This record gives sequence, structure tokens and C-alpha cells, in this order.
Amino acid sequence: STNDVAHERARAGAPHGAVVVAEAQTAGRGRHGRAFFSPPHRNLYASMVLRPPIHVAQAPTVVLAAAVAVADAVAATVGDADAVQIKWPNDVLLGGRKTCGILMEMASEATRVAYLVLGIGVNLNLAREEFPEELRETATSLQAHAGRPVDRAAFARRLFGTLEPVLDLHASDGFEAVRPRFEARFRMVGRPVRVRDVGGPAIRGEAEGIDADGALLVRCADGHRERVLAGDVTLQPGPAGGAA
Repeated sequence: STNDVAHERARAGAPHGAVVVAEAQTAGRGRHGRAFFSPPHRNLYASMVLRPPIHVAQAPTVVLAAAVAVADAVAATVGDADAVQIKWPNDVLLGGRKTCGILMEMASEATRVAYLVLGIGVNLNLAREEFPEELRETATSLQAHAGRPVDRAAFARRLFGTLEPVLDLHASDGFEAVRPRFEARFRMVGRPVRVRDVGGPAIRGEAEGIDADGALLVRCADGHRERVLAGDVTLQPGPAGGAA
């Protein structure tokens, strides 16, 4: 994966902002080690080395900031800003379907971040029938949504041009400076959700928003509120339920 190559370069001293871009990935991965569908010559697969001067506790909000930049680049490319949403914590949706996944991995020195590797995969030029059958109802591409092919090099320039100032703002002023832009794309508020972390129980409730450190706030059926720092979120039909 591009993240693996970026890790090697980071350990060898690659500077902040160093970028690895691939035509395809033979072992693309998403969160929790899941496989990431990475066909050649169609999409954007990129990982970058970041060395922000932040504490480890602040690192998860880098993913949220990156999602803002990706969402802006996608909206500008397809010309349909209302169709672009952010699904906490690391997906960008287009027309309700996933078009981008973001993976962050970290190396630390005590309580400080030594470096981050931020991996971004964006579906650009795939027709619906080209996705694996199990993804056709939940995934899309910019081409499938807009009805025209996307220039991959132009999209990459737009994305990196959008990403750099967002990440610089996050590094200098914290997530609070980026949070309003995240919330403008975050349309999960009031939606029933199910959240599960690896090895933990599921939480069911209604999404209320995010707090200052990027945690997802979920109101459960019994009235108590859960702060979720990490986990897989599934949007649920019907009313919010209780803890599972």
C-alpha cells in the first residue's frame, strides 16, 4: 500500500509533506486492516508524511481535517456541493455513497507525534458495475455521479492544493479552527447510528454531533450520552435504539 511506502520514507527521514502516489495498490488497506479496493489507472491512491507539532491526543482530528479538504475537492470537481457529505470519522460520501476513505497511522515519541502517515483513496473513474458486487450499493465514484470522466492529475492538484492549507490551519490553530467546515459537511445529526469498535460492544443511539476533540456524540435510548473516540459507524434505519 502507499501507506507502507510512506512509513518507510518517514523512518528514513522524509520531510513533512512528502507524498507517495500509486497507479494501483496490490495490498491496499483500510481501517482495522480491511482490504481496500484499488484497481489500476482509475482512482487516486496517495499517502503523505506529516510531522505536525501536536500531542498524540490531537492526532485523530487530523483525519477529520483531511476529510474537509477531500470533501471540498470532490464538490468542486463534480459541481454538486450539496451531494458531498462527511461520515465520521474517515469517509467522504457522494450522493450517499462512499467515494473516499482516509487512513491515518502514527509513530510517537512519548506524548508527541513523531510523524503521521495520512492515506487517501478516492474513487474517480469507476462505473458502478466495476465495483465488487458487495460494494455496488454503498460505493460510488466521481465519474459515476457526474456522468463524465475525471482528469486524475487535475484532481490530485486540486486535492493537494486544498489539503495543504487545511492541515496547516489545523497544525497552527487546532481542530476548532477547522471544525465549522467539518460540521457543514457532517449530516449525521439526528440520524440513528450503530457504532462498534474492534472487540467492544456496539452502541446504538442518535448522533448528536462532534465535540471539541472530534469525538462522536451519541444519545442512547436511555438518555445518556456516549463520547465515541474511535469505531465503525453504520447509519441505521428507523428510530434510535439502545446499547447492544
